[in-house]
Amino acid sequence: MQRFFPFLDWLPLYKKKYFTKDLLGGITVGIILVPQGMAYAMIAGLPPVYGLYASLFPILVYAFLGSSRQLAVGPVAMDSLLVAAGLGALAISGPENYIAMAIFLAFSVGAIQFLLGLGRMGFLVNFLSRPVISGFTSAAALIIMFSQLKHLLGVSVQGSTQFHELLANALGQLGATNPYDLGIGLLGIALIILLKKWDKRIPGTLLAVVLGILGVYFFGLESKGVELVGEIPKGLPSFSVPEIRLQHFLDIWPIALTLALIGYLEAISIGKAMEEKNDEYTIDANQELVALGSSNMLGSFFQSYPVTASFSRSAISNSSGVKSNLASLFSVVMVVVTLLFLTPLFYFLPNAVLASIIMVSVFGLIDVAYPKRLWRLRKDEFLVLLGTFLITLFVGIKEGILIGVLFSLLLMVYRTSKPHFAVLGNIRGTDYYKNIDRFGEEVEIREDLLIIRFDAQLYFGNASFFKTQLFKQVTAKGGKLKGVVLNAEAINYIDSTAARMLVAVIGELQQRGIRFYIAGAIGPARDIFFSSGIIDLLKKEHLFVQTKEAVAYFDNPTEVSILQGKVAHQNRN
Repeated sequence: MQRFFPFLDWLPLYKKKYFTKDLLGGITVGIILVPQGMAYAMIAGLPPVYGLYASLFPILVYAFLGSSRQLAVGPVAMDSLLVAAGLGALAISGPENYIAMAIFLAFSVGAIQFLLGLGRMGFLVNFLSRPVISGFTSAAALIIMFSQLKHLLGVSVQGSTQFHELLANALGQLGATNPYDLGIGLLGIALIILLKKWDKRIPGTLLAVVLGILGVYFFGLESKGVELVGEIPKGLPSFSVPEIRLQHFLDIWPIALTLALIGYLEAISIGKAMEEKNDEYTIDANQELVALGSSNMLGSFFQSYPVTASFSRSAISNSSGVKSNLASLFSVVMVVVTLLFLTPLFYFLPNAVLASIIMVSVFGLIDVAYPKRLWRLRKDEFLVLLGTFLITLFVGIKEGILIGVLFSLLLMVYRTSKPHFAVLGNIRGTDYYKNIDRFGEEVEIREDLLIIRFDAQLYFGNASFFKTQLFKQVTAKGGKLKGVVLNAEAINYIDSTAARMLVAVIGELQQRGIRFYIAGAIGPARDIFFSSGIIDLLKKEHLFVQTKEAVAYFDNPTEVSILQGKVAHQNRN
């Protein structure tokens, strides 16, 4: 039961001294969650109240099923943008249908995550490499920031998920800028940034919301054309089963799958970071999929759109000293109080304040240091990052992440198709055999013996490369070459194509009068030597544990064979 309900693990060990930290941490996160939830709902193209709905039941479900005790689940900027991008590409008529599709999208995302968790498919997120995520996140952050210019300027700007279109549309409306909206937005940005630098414990986001509401109310800024959030429905969301249609799922499955994987990646990466700082528990990757999936599915029955873990709120939770998921319940209480009693206050909240909250929040997602490091050390990975960034920025959100993953896979295939191939030589006065290109004059090179090392698994993608490199070295040695030793320490797998290639290579070398030896092969590789028929051509006597043993056998096979026989006889006795 503890495996499926992790709260059963920490609840019996809960201590009274944890309660105060959980209470204060939960309330702090809840205070931040209310304005952020409304702001992120706007990014998704939904009324602000749906951000509050997404901050209720998904968080409750995760509190019981999640394996992380500091993770703060709820609406986030990245997923909200993906919702807007995915649903914006569909021909949806009317706000009611748009809202219904967003709720159904949450159910679909949750179902995918839940099934992946049951199937223990958490490893799939490994295909989203760090360069792809960095490029995608930075580009998405810029798109999110510029999508808020319409609220910052107080003008009507046509939306888009392409950066250049957003920028062009905003520039075209500069002449209609409302100075009051612009002033409120800039003051909100400055206030949040300055308070964060001065003392992170001060809730700058909440203060910006309160001052924005007071400013509009007491100075009558509504009459100056300042855009307001307006009336927010009072009360908790009602239970309603999402409208499930096969055609709807066929329309949204690409964005649902993208959201499922991206959301999981965000949650597991944050969860791992929290785990490193708290050695009291271990996060379960597959349980996180089940927890997130359940949160999204059950949340959709209470009018929630897709949610995942928040970077900023999780950091606040951890820095507040939260010890358990009980803190999430206190955050939910804050949202409930807001929906039941405080919604009239938010009528006077300027959209420009929400825009300032969004802009400051996502600015931290823009990563400059990592691309610089890749440029210095890994230019191929830098190109993957740059390609993902540019495609996301100028082509589209979905295209960026999908093509970025494709770039990563192509890079991986390219690397494994041409792995490191080293020629080894004996370090004078030792039993060690090292790369002749790295050790230079310290290495003794023999004309009658070629020793090579292949630093990868052998499969159909690099079998031809191995053969080409081997015979290139054989040809370079010339007619004096009498033996080849393959150091197979790094070869952990050999597929059928590579096995056939090895049989052909060994046969051809033997026809030339060149003996072939293998040293250092680990168990899985040795099993394949026997099961694939390689051993029939190679002979057991040509398999060695260490390279020095293969060299000794090459130099004096009779003496080594007698010695091996004596050792085997002693072992039997």
